[in-house]
Amino acid sequence: MASASQCSTQSPNGHMRMQNGGYLPIENYGLIGNMRTCALVGMDGSVDYMCWPEFDSPTVFCRLLDKVKGGYFSIHPAGNLSCTTKQQYLPSSNILQTRYIHEDGVVDVVDFFPRPKNAKVLFKGPKQSAYREMTSVQEELKRWLVRRVECIRGHLAVDVEIFPAFEYATEPHETKILLTESTPHAAQSKTVTFHSKNVKLQLDVSIDKGEDDADTCPVVQFKKVKREGMLGEGVVARIMVSEGQAVSFILRNDLPNHVTTNITSIVLDEQQHDTQTYWYNWISKGKYKGRWREVVARSLMILKLLTYEPTGAIIAAPTFSIPEDIGGVRNWDYRFSWVRDSSFTIYILLRLGFVEEADAYMEFMSERFIKSRTPDGGLPIMFTIRGETEIPEIELSHLEGYRGSSPVRVGNGAAFHQQFDIYGELMDGIYLYNKYGKPINWEQWCSVREMLDYVLTIMHEPDMSIWEVRNNKQNFTYSKIMLWVAFDRGLRLAEKRNLPCQNRNKWLEARDTLYEEIMQKSYNKEMKCFVQSYENRTMLDSSILIAPLVFFIAPNDPRFLNTLDRIMLPPEKGGLTSTGLVYRYDTELADDGVGGREGAFSMCTFWLVEAMTRASVYEPKYLVRAINLFENMLSFSNHLMMFSEEISRSGEQLGNTPQAFSHLALISAAFNLDRVSEFKR
Repeated sequence: MASASQCSTQSPNGHMRMQNGGYLPIENYGLIGNMRTCALVGMDGSVDYMCWPEFDSPTVFCRLLDKVKGGYFSIHPAGNLSCTTKQQYLPSSNILQTRYIHEDGVVDVVDFFPRPKNAKVLFKGPKQSAYREMTSVQEELKRWLVRRVECIRGHLAVDVEIFPAFEYATEPHETKILLTESTPHAAQSKTVTFHSKNVKLQLDVSIDKGEDDADTCPVVQFKKVKREGMLGEGVVARIMVSEGQAVSFILRNDLPNHVTTNITSIVLDEQQHDTQTYWYNWISKGKYKGRWREVVARSLMILKLLTYEPTGAIIAAPTFSIPEDIGGVRNWDYRFSWVRDSSFTIYILLRLGFVEEADAYMEFMSERFIKSRTPDGGLPIMFTIRGETEIPEIELSHLEGYRGSSPVRVGNGAAFHQQFDIYGELMDGIYLYNKYGKPINWEQWCSVREMLDYVLTIMHEPDMSIWEVRNNKQNFTYSKIMLWVAFDRGLRLAEKRNLPCQNRNKWLEARDTLYEEIMQKSYNKEMKCFVQSYENRTMLDSSILIAPLVFFIAPNDPRFLNTLDRIMLPPEKGGLTSTGLVYRYDTELADDGVGGREGAFSMCTFWLVEAMTRASVYEPKYLVRAINLFENMLSFSNHLMMFSEEISRSGEQLGNTPQAFSHLALISAAFNLDRVSEFKR
């Protein structure tokens, strides 16, 4: 594996794709964004995924899910020139640099979405309709994708290809070249426009000739090209850049004819400087000073990129339908905000010093549990980035899917599931916010009481669990534990704040009843471990690892340690851990209504690390094993320390990427490992 901060490859252009049927490996991408939308940039310099203008908007580039129709924006060495390629983030930032190294020259492609350097989240009021605005003395957030090509040494020819595919590659578009030749002295920077029915984009070109005379400076001449499978024309150009010269490409919304904004190299230098300053200042607020500072900082910056700033919502991942098994059917849309993530997110943000983000996310979630409950008092399990609950799931049958993994889905049918664990995660988040953030207010407490009174009515019903099964409901152990958490945190909160609680005795009885029930029905005495559900008493499930993390059971309780030790066994011996990676459950034995295989879950592996860490306070033998397991898991990150949802049996990343829950679990594991390690010294 390459170093933690960069990855390199040496091959002719396109070789990485040829090995995977025209697709890059999932881990060969870096993420850039502006807290409105994002883009995935491949190690070969291609933007293969971008929704515009927001996270859940249709794609304009989606070669990630269809190599022919999806669309892309590529910048790479001309022809089949063999180069060494390296990719890394600029220090303490989300500015991505892809470097092409050849005997004749070295070229950097720097990709970013601009940010004002002093941007802050301002609260404009409690109403969801009154979005917050990111501003620095009213400085505008420029919704630009900036791709800067700069020659560091010698000279190199570079090919630029832009082929958009609007509305998930279903909408035709018109392409116009407005400036036949872009030079440093061009009167305008607006060069090409791409117009579909609903989206209008323009491409600006800015040239920095360096110290050379105009005669030798770069010239950009685009020509239109129609590719098979595309619904509109793209543009291509070949440019020669020499040391000290740079050419920047800016993709943004098309401006009205009466607006003439010429983007110069000076403006772009300022934008890059301000963006880098913004990210440096933001990550500098972090309080984590432990031994895994670099990887934790990267995880935090990824979480920030997954935040939709106008509402404070945090999405599960920025992508949709990246498969959990190559060629399989487990392909889901993660561009939404799950209630389940709330407690983990709030805890991490508050403990590590990101109070503004925690406040914004808590406000988003508060409005949901105050205003978005169903008529019977229940709560949807997920929301759009704007807080909506209608998330219909549809299949895009015209897209072949990543490496032929179909169907490609947008929207998420699980939005209508009954998953009762969410009440525990939400109540834990509210409790932690009250403890480490701000005291909850009266309106929030009234909603908490109403919600927990509703939970009294469903606590004995089966559900579809954290794993979102799509067949028969069961009494899943994880869900029952989190229902216990819901009542436990409600009671703790009432006592801590001396808040009135008319149904205190009912909550107390429910909490105690659930505990006794779980210990009786979820523990298999013959297997000596907790099991997946009351009904499925022989199925091991790694979600049980959450139990000591939410203080349901002591981490050194023999029942839990027996379960922990069994999970750590390889699958062929009845466990769930292989090569130091943890699987959810045995999908070949479990009928979850989905079918197909899947990889090991990154989140579950980090849960195992944290569970072992907590057990090591009382059983020291687990500490070294926890550290080794954590370090082993870090080796499965990509070159930019990014984790997708899963890891395949062959070690490749699978599933939507990067996944927020994976990085939240990573941070929590590192945080607790540091605390316990210091205690042991």
